[in-house]
Amino acid sequence: MTQQDAHAGALVLFSGGQDSTTCLAWALTRFTRVETIGFDYGQRHRVELERRAALREGLAQCDPRWRDRLGPDHTLPIEALGAISETALTRDAEIAMGADGLPNTFVPGRNLLFLAFAAALAYRRGVVDLVGGMCETDFSGYPDCRNDTIQSMARTLSLGMDRPFVIHTPLMWIDKAATWALAQDLGGAALVDLIVEDTHTCYLGDRNQRFDWGYGCGRCPACDLRAKGWEKFKAAAGSAR
Repeated sequence: MTQQDAHAGALVLFSGGQDSTTCLAWALTRFTRVETIGFDYGQRHRVELERRAALREGLAQCDPRWRDRLGPDHTLPIEALGAISETALTRDAEIAMGADGLPNTFVPGRNLLFLAFAAALAYRRGVVDLVGGMCETDFSGYPDCRNDTIQSMARTLSLGMDRPFVIHTPLMWIDKAATWALAQDLGGAALVDLIVEDTHTCYLGDRNQRFDWGYGCGRCPACDLRAKGWEKFKAAAGSAR
């Protein structure tokens, strides 16, 4: 953490899922003022947005410093993204691989739009540090989650708004097991328990089934990644005893 970071604000792209909640905790340990932004784009698993308030309150209870640093939350409706997307995340369709080798859960342009809107809000709020949960280690192959894409976007936003935007991606080079471990390091058992109980990752929006790792259908790619990461994380914790 630089001296500048210690006195700066950050805007976290906060969906209500495991990754963005871990990133929010990461930002709260590094920045003195942290705001959050979420996007309603007609996603099939919109229940994730409904988890955000409980998660923010839970994070505030994890550490009094986090409570003091947690700033306003913003939710932006961008239904146009869902309207122009024919994907399994924006339509009632079976999740499958496409002919291009990408799963049909890929929403073209999603992270690019998220970052553009976030930067526009950050500009108004006097913030240049954006934080997102993009990762190209354990992911579904989405091209807008790759580091090259994110850093190219940071340069574009900086040029286009004449502000030195930085996009932090704490999870970019770690797998899901390491993401669970990072949560443990940041907030201990309280944060891990909060992520298990209150975050939502399942693409189908299923919160009727409870597993050791949280709620979901247990079958979709998002549930599969989360479950495998949890098992690896718990196995590593057990062997370390």
